[in-house]
Amino acid sequence: MECLPADLMMPSQICDQSLCFFFKASLCCFPNAPLEDVDTWSDSMDKLLTCKAGQLAFREFLQSEHSEENILFWLACEEYKKIKTVPEMISSANRIYSEYVQTEAPRQINIDCGTRENITKNISQPTLTSFDTAQKLIYSLMARDCYPRFLKSDIYQGLLRRTDSR
Repeated sequence: MECLPADLMMPSQICDQSLCFFFKASLCCFPNAPLEDVDTWSDSMDKLLTCKAGQLAFREFLQSEHSEENILFWLACEEYKKIKTVPEMISSANRIYSEYVQTEAPRQINIDCGTRENITKNISQPTLTSFDTAQKLIYSLMARDCYPRFLKSDIYQGLLRRTDSR
């Protein structure tokens, strides 16, 4: 399998040989080490999200709950904060805005109208902090609502059982 950037891969494209019960192809982009951290993902959502395999498992779970836009938006914001040039910032800000923030966006995130209006008002002159408030809201939503369900999910429990049996 050809290695794709993690943001283009679906979790079902990623696994190591012992985790194929859930992920459907072979692991190509990540060493086995991050999968050893599966048991630490329950410590905090931060630990889950700092691990590429954790991000992908959580994304698969959110997809099953029809709320994948939350992790995709959060990850897009993380990448956005690393931008070094103004043209790239403008382009990326407009992409994030049209994909996740604007009303009727294809993957519209659930944020309050004040936050949405503030981003809309300032999108013509974006800064590296343009999406910070919305990103924090989405993080809080995932931490409060989705993350506890993920920890109880078949996806996470199956990964735990597999890593425990190694």
